[in-house]
Amino acid sequence: MLQKYKNLLFLFIFLQITSLHAQQVYERNDLEINYFLSSMSQKGYIEWDDLIYPITKEKIKQALSEIVEKKYLLNSLEKKELNFYLQEYNNQRKQLVYKYDSSFSLHIDPIFTGSYHAGSGINYKQSSIGVSIWGGIGKNLGYQFSFQDINLNGTQFDTSINSNYQQGTRGIVALNDPNIKQQINYTDLRGSLIYHFKKGSISVGQDALTWGYGENGQLVLSNKAPLYPYIRLDYQPLPWLSFNYSHAFLQSNIIDSSSIYPIPSRIFPASREIYIRKYMASHSIDIRLRTGLHLSIGESMIYNDQLQVGYLLPIMFFKAYDNFINKGVIQAGSNGQFFGQLSSKNLLIPKSQFYTTLFIDEIRLSSLLDPSKARNQIGFNLGFIKQDFVIPNLILGLEYTRLNPFLYRNFLPAQNYTSNGYLLGEWIGPNSDKMLFFVKYSPLPRLKTYLRYQVIRKGPVGSLQDQYFGQPQMPFMQTVYFQQRTWLLKASYEYTNRLLLILDFTNFLSYGNQYALGLSYGL
Repeated sequence: MLQKYKNLLFLFIFLQITSLHAQQVYERNDLEINYFLSSMSQKGYIEWDDLIYPITKEKIKQALSEIVEKKYLLNSLEKKELNFYLQEYNNQRKQLVYKYDSSFSLHIDPIFTGSYHAGSGINYKQSSIGVSIWGGIGKNLGYQFSFQDINLNGTQFDTSINSNYQQGTRGIVALNDPNIKQQINYTDLRGSLIYHFKKGSISVGQDALTWGYGENGQLVLSNKAPLYPYIRLDYQPLPWLSFNYSHAFLQSNIIDSSSIYPIPSRIFPASREIYIRKYMASHSIDIRLRTGLHLSIGESMIYNDQLQVGYLLPIMFFKAYDNFINKGVIQAGSNGQFFGQLSSKNLLIPKSQFYTTLFIDEIRLSSLLDPSKARNQIGFNLGFIKQDFVIPNLILGLEYTRLNPFLYRNFLPAQNYTSNGYLLGEWIGPNSDKMLFFVKYSPLPRLKTYLRYQVIRKGPVGSLQDQYFGQPQMPFMQTVYFQQRTWLLKASYEYTNRLLLILDFTNFLSYGNQYALGLSYGL
């Protein structure tokens, strides 16, 4: 009983502090706090909405306050980690600059990273320096800005990196010739303005938008593509119903030849290059069928050339609007997708999560089961995560992903499901599958270990003629032209808030080993 009152007193003090310092700004997707809160929801301690990232600091604070209320359910390691995260979100750690009054707050932190990568096929150093600035104006408006200047020096690293920050590669890793390029520079640039109202928020910014569950990539929106600007609306009209909308401004990587004009200056003897404009509108609803059981459905549209007002309306039915404005002519139309997800936490098996995602690029319902006429250009995944597997703090996960031929692809290159040449969804690409299992274990507070075994298979891409006129359609992976098996072992330790030590080792069964040692602060 005494412990219960102590928890209530701690919660009261925590709420008083967070009400003074609450900030409506987004956190990074890959912070360990996100995995901690996901684990708490899989154990049934909190109802945590992690379908869409990034998530605001304010929501993280609210979730931590709910866990404080149920602190008696946590084991000793989880209690220590909870106290550690509370230091960060109670503004109890030192910052380079921290200013606060009743109408304005300012937080400034430096960012620096350094890492060394070596092994079969790679040998390079990576370093970065930058700054993170965030705060609030009044009670409802949040702002943030984050900049990193990132440098790679060495031999045989991924040269597909462009001037925008990216977290993956175009499909399978391709390494450069060490005699061609030994240095590259790019930036991680994020920023946003967020206005919060009673049941939701509106934001404009540039960050890593993700949708859905997946251990190493998501089918709908993954974090592998370079960052892109967007407008975003989150609204929860009812306790069991939430709505999300985003309109993204993508990069087509295709020159608009009709808009080229000569540059009058002779300094650069060339023409002005203008890229075809490319956009994506997306919306979804999430329905809580019961505690821990959620059904999510959504729709997206990739379109190009001109900004269309109809796609700026969050509640518009995009597919019908596309047929209306383009009169049903395929050459004038856009590229639409439907997607859905079902997730259960702490229901069928205690302290676990089951999830499955379905992504439909094109499907012909009238001939769904007729192999000679079917056009099932879909992708799906199935996943399972178990907390406290055999022993406390040990997590087991299994996942299978399949992408049918021609998924994400359109006969108009500007309407492919890509930005900057990177897939917006699952990075392994069409006509492929991925199977993995992983274990996570925390032997000590803030010390995380991760082991993953992954198998990727890919079949032929196929031609556009095969995609639109082939009957029957190309079979799924009739020929396997590429297969990759990897073991990944990773350990990280957060010495103090935002100061992280990382060590990872990767074994590619086909050609050798790679390892990396790194240090980061401020991310």
